[in-house]
Amino acid sequence: MKLALFDLDHTLIPFDSGMAWTRLLVDAQALPPQAEAQYLHYCHQYVAGTLDIHAMHRASIAPLRAFAPAQLAHWLQQFEQAVDLRIPQATHDLVRRHRDEGHICAMVTATTRFIAEPFARCFGIEHVVATEAQRVDGMPSGEIEGLPCFREHKVTRVQDWLSRQGLPQITAFEASWFYSDSASDLPLLSAVSNPVAVHPDERLRAHARAFGWLILEPG
Repeated sequence: MKLALFDLDHTLIPFDSGMAWTRLLVDAQALPPQAEAQYLHYCHQYVAGTLDIHAMHRASIAPLRAFAPAQLAHWLQQFEQAVDLRIPQATHDLVRRHRDEGHICAMVTATTRFIAEPFARCFGIEHVVATEAQRVDGMPSGEIEGLPCFREHKVTRVQDWLSRQGLPQITAFEASWFYSDSASDLPLLSAVSNPVAVHPDERLRAHARAFGWLILEPG
C-alpha cells in the first residue's frame, strides 16, 4: 500500500488558490477592491514565516456570511470552471501516474476546504485534507474549525485522516510521497519516505539539496 500527498498552491498549480478566489469575489463585488492587496500582504507574511492563518481566514471568509448558500455555490461553480483551465498538463500527468499505480492520493493544503475541493475534482483526487471553515447556520463564520492544515499541523491532520479511513500511519506505508513548494511543509516532507520539492522556495531548495531530496521543476 502506497500513499501520495500533494500540496496545492505553487505545487500542483502555479498560482495561489486563495488569491484566485479573492479576485473572483472582488469581481463579483462580494469583497471590496482592497481585499486583493490585503490578501497579498498575507501571502508575504506566509513567505516570511509570520502568517497568522486565523486572521487571513477571517478576513477572506467572514464576509461570505452576508450571502445566501446558493450564491456561494454559484461562485464556487464559476471558480471551478475558471481554474480548471489554468492547471498545467505536467501536474495533471504527475497526479495521474500515482492514481494509475493505485496509490492512495490526497491533497493536503492550508487552503480552506471549500476552495480546495474544486481543484481536487479537477485533478481526480478523491481525498482532501484542508483547513476546515467553522460553519454557523450552514455558512462559514470566518473562524477555523480545529487545527488549521498548516506547518506542523499538516502531519497531525494527515495522521487523523488516515486513522478515520482505517489506514496505517504514514511511516507504515510501503512507500509515501509528499510534493510541496514550501519550507513551511518540512514537517510533513520529513515524515514521508519520498519527499519531493516542487519549484521550491529558497529555504526548501537548500534543505532538499542538503538531504538529497528530489527537486522537480515541472513546466
